[in-house]
Amino acid sequence: MKNKFNIKSSAQIINRKEVEVTAPDGEVFTVFCPIGTYISEDTRKHELFWLEVLFDKNFSENKEQMISNIWRESMQFGIAGGIRGISIGTKHEDRARIGQRIKEIREERGLEAKELARIINIDAANLSRIENGRYSVGLDILAKIAAALGKKLEFIDINQ
Repeated sequence: MKNKFNIKSSAQIINRKEVEVTAPDGEVFTVFCPIGTYISEDTRKHELFWLEVLFDKNFSENKEQMISNIWRESMQFGIAGGIRGISIGTKHEDRARIGQRIKEIREERGLEAKELARIINIDAANLSRIENGRYSVGLDILAKIAAALGKKLEFIDINQ
């Protein structure tokens, strides 16, 4: 059924109360719901499918908004037997670290957030979300931010 609808998200039961969902961008979320408690394999598969549909339908770079939409729709349609919680995702720590570093460099340069936002042509609210690790930013925007701050993007060894 999944391939018939071209579903990109993937959900699997971790234990009786946890499901791990991999979103289309590869970010992994833990969803606390009772899918693993269902006795019928067909019911489990059905619920996992609809959880995948929810993640695909609401997929967004703005993970905070995405999770909010998934919550709303899961309650509205009674999907996943009642979601009790959703993690912020596995990439949140990197977003927070990178966002904090952008803010530090911006402040070292004496730039106001609205000035940097204007320079790189994004909304100041989005820059705030980036700096607070609440918004997953694409490579193009990240490169613009780096250039505007006199930096370049590069890969470095993790041990450094």
